[in-house]
Amino acid sequence: MDPVRQFFADNALLPHGWGRDVLFTVDGSGLLTDVSAGAERGAARHLGRLVVPGMANLHSHAFQRAMAGLAEQRGDSADSFWTWRRTLYDFLDRLTPDDVEAIAALVCSEMLEAGFTTLGEFHYLHHDPAGRPYDDIGEMAGRIAAAAAATGIGLTLLPVFYAHGGFGGAPPTDGQRRFINDPDGFARLVESAGQHLDGLAGARMGIAPHSLRAATVEEIGRILPLAGDGPVHIHVAEQTQEVEDCLSWCGRRPVEYLLDSLPVDARWCAIHATHMTPAETGALARSGAVAGLCPETEANLGDGLFDAPRFLAAGGRFGIGSDSHIHIGLAEELRLLEYGQRLSLRGRNLLCDPGAGTGESLFRAAVSGGARAVGQPVDGLQAGQRADFVVLDESHPSLAGRPVERMVDSWIFAGDRSCVRDVHVAGRRVVADGRHLARDLIRSGYARVMAGIIR
Repeated sequence: MDPVRQFFADNALLPHGWGRDVLFTVDGSGLLTDVSAGAERGAARHLGRLVVPGMANLHSHAFQRAMAGLAEQRGDSADSFWTWRRTLYDFLDRLTPDDVEAIAALVCSEMLEAGFTTLGEFHYLHHDPAGRPYDDIGEMAGRIAAAAAATGIGLTLLPVFYAHGGFGGAPPTDGQRRFINDPDGFARLVESAGQHLDGLAGARMGIAPHSLRAATVEEIGRILPLAGDGPVHIHVAEQTQEVEDCLSWCGRRPVEYLLDSLPVDARWCAIHATHMTPAETGALARSGAVAGLCPETEANLGDGLFDAPRFLAAGGRFGIGSDSHIHIGLAEELRLLEYGQRLSLRGRNLLCDPGAGTGESLFRAAVSGGARAVGQPVDGLQAGQRADFVVLDESHPSLAGRPVERMVDSWIFAGDRSCVRDVHVAGRRVVADGRHLARDLIRSGYARVMAGIIR
């Protein structure tokens, strides 16, 4: 265990506002034991002038980073999520475990450079290209864990249960063969994945029934005990066709059916939840579940817009993820979340309280909601939470000359990952001057993989 360390920030975004001259004390496990504003620096390590907390990226399919940009050619018929999915199925057959590890390492490094310090990996690529389990059924999960260890990002691994190709237990398609398990096989997968996480400091595990299309509520009920006290994530109501298919099958909408059929509570994260009635929106908020929003992927796939104003007004909590990794950017995800509402409702500064800064309000909410969704102690810079520091570059043109209280607004609405100077996870620096410490090695490994995949 490391010795106790101290860090100092001239200005730090704390849970209740900006603090000046902030001294952070970090224990040997990387948790904050004391946060004191108005302190003397003494011998503490100087972080910088502007420090904000790290954030969880709560929804990721790491392997999809390798196909970003490859599904942007128009087909003969109307393109949609469902035509994009066919491209995905064709692409994933090429991936080996070594490939997945190299791709995941790139994803982790890019997340860290953007200011994300925890990865919530919704991991469903389990088997070999023929659909056979590897000798170690958790082989692919182990590769995600290896990538997290190599890059220094925090990890919540969410092995996915996927059994069917449609509502009511419809048989899976051939393109889904690498995902499929029955409940007993899934239990073995979760056990193996847990072994791969042994020794990875701070790693957590939950489970992820893929969707109500891919898992029956009876099967979800059987696998829920495997989560223990960890999080439970599920895709729900992402597409209008999904809603229509669910109505045709059982007479209820997906979110309605989910809430009526399963014990949804604060451990759960409803990914996307794009198409809800006002009643469903209020009910999901009251359940305590976090809404897992992925605005850039949702825009890329043509999903639609989440009813964020109504959900927040009902007391709902949200976090953000980069999902398909069409682009990895913390500021851009939050910006698009607000801009989608502005375009739809034709107003400005819609997702914050009167007098508050929109960027900072969104950032704070996503830090807190993301922490709950991944089950990690990363809920801001306060005692008991992990010492995840993101140091912003006050000399960046998007931040230069701004008052401290407007810095996060400026980053979210006028900046990007180039505003992030340094990043620490559990008190260990992993990004310096905007570059992951292993960027060159990671990118060269990724380039080698891509040379073999793209053909």
